[in-house]
Amino acid sequence: MFWIALLGTDPVASWFETPFRVRAAAGYIDVEHCHAAPVYEDLDGDGLKELIVGQFAHGKIRVYKNYGTNTAPVFKDFTLLEAGGEVIAVGGT
Repeated sequence: MFWIALLGTDPVASWFETPFRVRAAAGYIDVEHCHAAPVYEDLDGDGLKELIVGQFAHGKIRVYKNYGTNTAPVFKDFTLLEAGGEVIAVGGT
């Protein structure tokens, strides 16, 4: 199960926001392995923040593109983060 509290304008205050399950087109986002590390940041420079989720197991990083707004994000399918055409895998097992 994957839960997240999206950061607001005050990052310290947002640490204590109530977490909620995040939906994508296929249903609730499930990273398959525990210890997800989510980040909500504009990865591609389009002004919309993407949901970036690192996995403890296998060390892959999922990117859920935002098709909504920063305050009301809409996520669909994910892609795996790549560098030089290769999928990035960090540590993990």
